[in-house]
Amino acid sequence: MPSRADRPYGVFPRGHADVAPDPGVPPAPKRAPIRTTLRRALPWAAALAGPALLVAISMAPAPRPDEVRPSPTSTPLMSEVYAKVAPSVVQIKTLRPDGTLGDAGSGVVIDDAGDILTALHVVQNARSLTVVFADGTESQAAIIAEVADSDIAALRPANTPAQLVPATLGSPSSIHIGDDAIVVGNPFALTRSLSTGVISGLDRSVQVPNQGRSLTGLIQFDAAVNPGSSGGPLVNRSGEVVGIVTGLVNPTGQPSFSGVGFAVTIDTAAGALGVPPD
Repeated sequence: MPSRADRPYGVFPRGHADVAPDPGVPPAPKRAPIRTTLRRALPWAAALAGPALLVAISMAPAPRPDEVRPSPTSTPLMSEVYAKVAPSVVQIKTLRPDGTLGDAGSGVVIDDAGDILTALHVVQNARSLTVVFADGTESQAAIIAEVADSDIAALRPANTPAQLVPATLGSPSSIHIGDDAIVVGNPFALTRSLSTGVISGLDRSVQVPNQGRSLTGLIQFDAAVNPGSSGGPLVNRSGEVVGIVTGLVNPTGQPSFSGVGFAVTIDTAAGALGVPPD
């Protein structure tokens, strides 16, 4: 009888189709792909995260007032301030009653008519006045108003240059001790010279030499002023005229700068002449 050993190798049955699976071992369950799981969970996660984010924002502390600061504004360069005010500054030449030349002084154009504010002592008792504008134009001028108690005078030129540049008048109430003090004038006939310092005092009173009276409510500053500076503008860092230079302290009796100058406030100077500041 032929046996299994007599069969050729190629005729043995392949696989185990005739063997039934063991019923005691259940088949392994199929797992859902990770991408499918995440896709199903995403809407629920978004629905829960939205309210949580709103709660977190509502509970965040609001910034305190001192933490909310405006962006700083740029400070004009000193050269920009000078360029703004220098075209308004004039030189004042005087002729004494005896026909000799008097000391030169300064002034500042304040309106479109060419009216000029200056210190009264610069033009007082002069037989004639000549003003020299920034472009070199010269004109005879006349005194149209005087305020002796403030050492202020207003001049009106007979002619004005084609390009007249009135100064911008500021508010003295806005200045404080330590602020910039900028003076443009004609010391020693050096036309339109710039000197700088700080406001060193407010509401000062000084005795007028040889007149037995005082000037009050003055601005004290330490920008250099010398003979010829009187009547020129005291300017803030915005290029606005806040005062008219009236004099300096002379402890030695010499007419040279000693570190302390004074100016009449522009509201006193212009207001007394019926010209309110801008």
